[in-house]
Amino acid sequence: NQLARTELLDRFFALQWHDRRQSQRLHPLPEDLGNLTGAVQAVPLIRDGQPTCSHLGDPSRDIGRQDDLRLDQFLLEREVVSVSETYDAILFVSFGGPEGREDVIPFLENVLRGRNVPRERMLEVAEHYYHFEGVSPINAQNRSLIEAVRNELAEQNITLPIYWGNRNWDPMLPDTIAQMTRDGVRKAIAFVTAAYSSYSSCRQYRENVYAACDAVGDQAPTIDKIRTFYNHPDFIAANAARLQEALEAFSQRDRDQAHIAFTAHSIPMSMSNQCDYVQQLEETCRLVAEQLQIPDSRWRLVYQSRSGRPQDPWLEPDILDHLESLHEESVTHVAISPIGFISDHMEVMYDLDEEAAEACDNMSMHMSRAQTVGTHPLFVKMVAKLIRERVVGDIPREAIGNFPPNWDVCPSDCCPAPRRRPSPGSPKA
Repeated sequence: NQLARTELLDRFFALQWHDRRQSQRLHPLPEDLGNLTGAVQAVPLIRDGQPTCSHLGDPSRDIGRQDDLRLDQFLLEREVVSVSETYDAILFVSFGGPEGREDVIPFLENVLRGRNVPRERMLEVAEHYYHFEGVSPINAQNRSLIEAVRNELAEQNITLPIYWGNRNWDPMLPDTIAQMTRDGVRKAIAFVTAAYSSYSSCRQYRENVYAACDAVGDQAPTIDKIRTFYNHPDFIAANAARLQEALEAFSQRDRDQAHIAFTAHSIPMSMSNQCDYVQQLEETCRLVAEQLQIPDSRWRLVYQSRSGRPQDPWLEPDILDHLESLHEESVTHVAISPIGFISDHMEVMYDLDEEAAEACDNMSMHMSRAQTVGTHPLFVKMVAKLIRERVVGDIPREAIGNFPPNWDVCPSDCCPAPRRRPSPGSPKA
């Protein structure tokens, strides 16, 4: 099936990296990659002759040092043929959102299926959607992004059809992939609307795609995922531009003293401990702050939109707690940059524009919220570049900062699912 196929392909690429001579033949490397902060890195997929892995700071986890890989030659040859095939479609993969009051509960039931979230909490979140008449802006924003990327690609003479499927609401991924199959698509490249690595934002989307393909059967297309892009220079520049716009709401004097709160969706510690989510977020924040010459003392990464059971530890501090701390430190101006999101969807609109804004108002704190990258021209250009990297392959793989570009093929042990704690009274396995 698709999942087994991809894990095999993961191991195939690991085997290629395991042989240094072969690695250099495929992707010649400079002698010393070094710390290339502020410089574009082209194709540094390995470090010291070894493949980079999901735990960037832990060389012992590198695939080439971790496994003694042996694969059947026949299967290797099948994968080599698959890798060299031409892409004939593009697939946008996203979270999805309700587009009316009647959609809200079924949508949330999709989101929370199999998770230990009390129904009372689900109904509480539903009220956030009802506050906006049950309409999440995420679908409309995806339509706008797809149209902008289509136009950008057309200017580069890339005219592949673009499909769109969601995890949790229409258009659902299984329906989209069934349509792709009927249209004769054989191999597609997928852009996931998430910049960072975690189970929820990366691996689970891959699993959703593979499950949808398996449901269609043997005629389903092969679908490859585009790399994460947290350190792409255009992503950094677009976020910096959005933050600068937010800071310009303050006077020059207040702008130079304002605190910056970068926010991202909180996830369970059991998930964050198994992936690079926090490390990547911190690097993105650092690069944006560096571009705007904001000192470390004036910014912090915080979290929002926590769900799940109260007894389970999640990433902290929460944005509302952070704002209280700033108030105690006599901070009077704060700019909030939702850097963990690429569009102004419900968590941004409710948790920041409503709850955080109210908290700031109650503390007489001046708040300005930066827009997400959305359809910023630099972000649109970045998405087109990431597609071109794979479809045409004639441009360098760009990244800035302390880490190289992420891999195209995720290691098989990348971003594992968190272990679910049993609910009180549930039987033990």
